[in-house]
Amino acid sequence: MRILKIQTLRGPNYWSIQHHKLIIMRLDLEKLADISSNEIPGFYDGLLKTLPTLERHFCSPGYHGGFLVRVREGTMMGHIIEHIALELQSLAGMELGFGRTRETSTPGVYQVVFEYSNEEAGRYAGRAAVRLCQSIIDRGRYPQAELEQDVQDLQDFWREASLGPSTEAIIKEAEKRSIPWICLGTRFLIQLGYGIHQKRIQATMSDQTSILGVELACDKESTKRILADSGVPVPRGTVVNFFDELEDAIELVGSYPIVIKPLDGNHGRGITTDIRTWEEAEAAYDRARQISRSLIVERYYVGRDHRVLVIDGKFVAVAERVPAHVVGDGKSTIMELLEKTNQDPKRGDGHDNVLTKIELDHTSYKLIERQGYKDNSILPEGQVCYLRATANLSTGGIAIDRTDEIHPENVWLAQRIVKIIGLDIAGIDIVTTDIGRPLREVDGVVVEVNAAPGFRMHVAPSKGVSRNVAGAVLDMLFPRDKPFRVPIISITGTNGKTTTTRLLAHIFKHTNKVVGYTTTDGTYIGNYLVEAGDNTGPQSAQLILQDPTIEVAVLETARGGILRSGLAFAFANVGIILNVAADHLGLGDIDTIDQLAHLKSIVAESIFPDGYAVLNADDHRVAIMAEKTKANIAYFTMNSDSKLVRDHIQTGGVAAVYENGFVSILKGDWTHRIERVDNIPLTMGGKAPFMIANTLAASLAAFLQNVTIEEIRAGLKTFRASVSQTPGRMNLFNLGDYHALVDYAHNPAGYEALGAFVRNWTTGNRIGVIGGPGDRRDDNFIALGKLSAQIFDRVVIKEDDDNRGRPRGTASELIVQGICKVNPDCSYEVILDETQAINRALDAAPKGSLVVILPESVNRAIELIKVRGIVKEEILQHDKSILNVDSQVGHSYVAKIL
Repeated sequence: MRILKIQTLRGPNYWSIQHHKLIIMRLDLEKLADISSNEIPGFYDGLLKTLPTLERHFCSPGYHGGFLVRVREGTMMGHIIEHIALELQSLAGMELGFGRTRETSTPGVYQVVFEYSNEEAGRYAGRAAVRLCQSIIDRGRYPQAELEQDVQDLQDFWREASLGPSTEAIIKEAEKRSIPWICLGTRFLIQLGYGIHQKRIQATMSDQTSILGVELACDKESTKRILADSGVPVPRGTVVNFFDELEDAIELVGSYPIVIKPLDGNHGRGITTDIRTWEEAEAAYDRARQISRSLIVERYYVGRDHRVLVIDGKFVAVAERVPAHVVGDGKSTIMELLEKTNQDPKRGDGHDNVLTKIELDHTSYKLIERQGYKDNSILPEGQVCYLRATANLSTGGIAIDRTDEIHPENVWLAQRIVKIIGLDIAGIDIVTTDIGRPLREVDGVVVEVNAAPGFRMHVAPSKGVSRNVAGAVLDMLFPRDKPFRVPIISITGTNGKTTTTRLLAHIFKHTNKVVGYTTTDGTYIGNYLVEAGDNTGPQSAQLILQDPTIEVAVLETARGGILRSGLAFAFANVGIILNVAADHLGLGDIDTIDQLAHLKSIVAESIFPDGYAVLNADDHRVAIMAEKTKANIAYFTMNSDSKLVRDHIQTGGVAAVYENGFVSILKGDWTHRIERVDNIPLTMGGKAPFMIANTLAASLAAFLQNVTIEEIRAGLKTFRASVSQTPGRMNLFNLGDYHALVDYAHNPAGYEALGAFVRNWTTGNRIGVIGGPGDRRDDNFIALGKLSAQIFDRVVIKEDDDNRGRPRGTASELIVQGICKVNPDCSYEVILDETQAINRALDAAPKGSLVVILPESVNRAIELIKVRGIVKEEILQHDKSILNVDSQVGHSYVAKIL
């Protein structure tokens, strides 16, 4: 077997709308292409011995062990690898279940699709599954050591990618509330929400956290001083900077026992508590100096350690923190008890698990001795031996929820303390013998105030109730009546996406909102180009959604990006599907128009239930997408007599219709006439039906987003098919004796739409400079040739600079075949170089002619036109000095240039 390609999906995709995180492995079974699992000697037994846990897999039989039944009876190796990839991840702690395996149009080559939790782990699992199967086929077994190494490697990938328990708690709560989140990839920043409504967090600090509050909390002595001045009970203590100050400091705090800790430490590092001798104080001083130059010397207060969490000025939870310890069983030594304790599956390294593994240091051994034991002492049954003096969870401590026990006065005090320090999220460390009594009654003290407090002890306490502290963070960042998203309008289809995207963005600008939009020409924010290029995939969409100035996102959504990575968003407010026609077939295992329609229907399915799918009622493959979406339906049509649309309107639906020369919105008994097409520059005086269709779709989407009719009208009347607003989309240039038209049509549907305009040119010749992308099928080029012979009087055939793997000259030969099948007498010539072909057509154009250029590079074509001297870019409108409007033909006006 051979892995041909592995790709990662991160959003709604061709395989699943619900399961966004998928690995797609393109696998060539080679010699196994025609061999079922039951035909491979010993394979079933070897697989069952290696992974007996596959018994849990249901598969199509629908019961435990169903998958193994399939393997025993005979199934293809791609299907088996799908299940193994999922099981390997499950063994590493990542419980997953979704998978699909399908054979491609290439015999023996399969698409193996399965879920992942972590990208690196998912890709590794796919490779490991192939390796495991191949080993069983070749040797009848897969060594246990290799399986254990695979599982360990997967766990390492998962652990390294972990965001930490606090961040993950917030993300999980955000997902429950359908708040989108993005990992920004720098300084562990997480974005919650989209555009102008976004918020950012870093662990448990938010973009609302005061830097002054953080600085003050990190300066423990200053914190203690400001709290003491405010009447808050704090430990008696002082700061020392040099060793010769230590003795005086101890005397100042009232002799032993004392605590020595770094002035700006955290996570319990460098802290020594319950110091009772000068020798212990010297050693504690040296440890603390490794963390901080300045040290705090405090009186040691007897009591239990508590962490009180306050968020947005409100008390949320309190946990008692118990230092790392073991409990005797009367048989085991302290070290044996420690080993058993660390074997608890809840314990891991650092903050990876609910609890942290306990590691001993020299202070631990001294603490054990102080309790009257040695590390090899057998601890009496029920006896507790503490292994750490501090109660931090990061050193192996445990947490006990005490939220329901805290005294109201202590709640009031904690909330007051947070306001004094100036933090939105804070953890207050309190030492008291009883959190259920006021501190003043039991000689309790506030030891520290922590910015960015950990949530692990509250979310997953060792004992007691789990508290939804992350919910309090999100309540603060996104109060229930505040938005966290910006409207997203996603546009897809075979032709017209870029024009519709640009037109819709232009309409939204009339609402005075900042619009971010992505197109095949680039990514834009407002009136500015942010990034040039074909930016219709998820990466460009993410750029828009991450921008904190964006108020509306209008996203051209092409097939390539959906296939490569899935959608960049889980849900849109409006999804526009313009049309589905033969293009890009044979690429990415999309071989039929129906498969292409299914791919584009992902946009219709990924719309909020209260949003709208804007569908082309004139395209059957688009219209039936209404059956696949849970959103509301809105249609647009060029046929004012469409039964589908009329029935839809009569049942309370909304539609955009081209009727009586107007672009109109119909809803119930109301008809909102927006504008005559003659006055809409984009439609070229009503001469371009496909532009009218684009106008209908954009107008309808804007209307559904509460843009007023007046604002839509203003947008339509000021948007032109010009180089500045729609580069490469019906750009018409007056070169004096003749005209040139630049358009990016590159597939049969695009040629047909363009032909509806070009055929109306009645002066001179209609000359076409044509070609197509090299990665299309042969019959696609033949179709372009046939259409060209029907549209143009003369054809110049060229090829793209990048033939995308196709041998030079073969595409043009196929186009010639198509021309000759329709019109053997058609005048044509082949000039493969695009620049030479364009210049040849422009040089030879008779007076009054129209030269239509369908280029690979729009910018190059426009520059070749502009260097010819004084060039006037024309916007055709219903102006009788330019146009003579004939009778209505079908459902569009035919305007002829005089």
